[in-house]
Amino acid sequence: MTSWQEFQRQAPELAEAARRLMDAYKHKVLATLRKDGSPRVSGTEVDRRNGELWLGSMAGAVKALDLRRDPRMAIHVTSAFNDDPATWEGDLKLAGRAIEITDPRERAAAGQPGDDSHLFRVELSEVVWTRAEGDELVITAWHADKGEREFRRK
Repeated sequence: MTSWQEFQRQAPELAEAARRLMDAYKHKVLATLRKDGSPRVSGTEVDRRNGELWLGSMAGAVKALDLRRDPRMAIHVTSAFNDDPATWEGDLKLAGRAIEITDPRERAAAGQPGDDSHLFRVELSEVVWTRAEGDELVITAWHADKGEREFRRK
């Protein structure tokens, strides 16, 4: 697992594409695990500050309770796909763990003072950007253990 800053250092071009897509599309989809192990998807927003990736949540939200119980999560960012694949910027998937920050000093340093909401720091294990180039599907993947690789499919 690694910070956003370390991911940027290891895969700068992929990190730039990820940043661009995350900035262009405010609302993302967060996948968490329910108590029984089944998946739950929720809307969320993501922020990058101080070299870290952050998730927030209203106090008591089920996604926050899911992450407290099991920090494994995934985030999906998708760009608009119309009838013309040439206009599709692709989609982005990030996976890892969300660690709740409860210490008041850490919360304040992260820009979220008080305790009326949840704050999670994301530790990344995987980032994947899928897009079309001409007649090929291009998948650029970074894994914390394997580094960056690119796959092309027709």
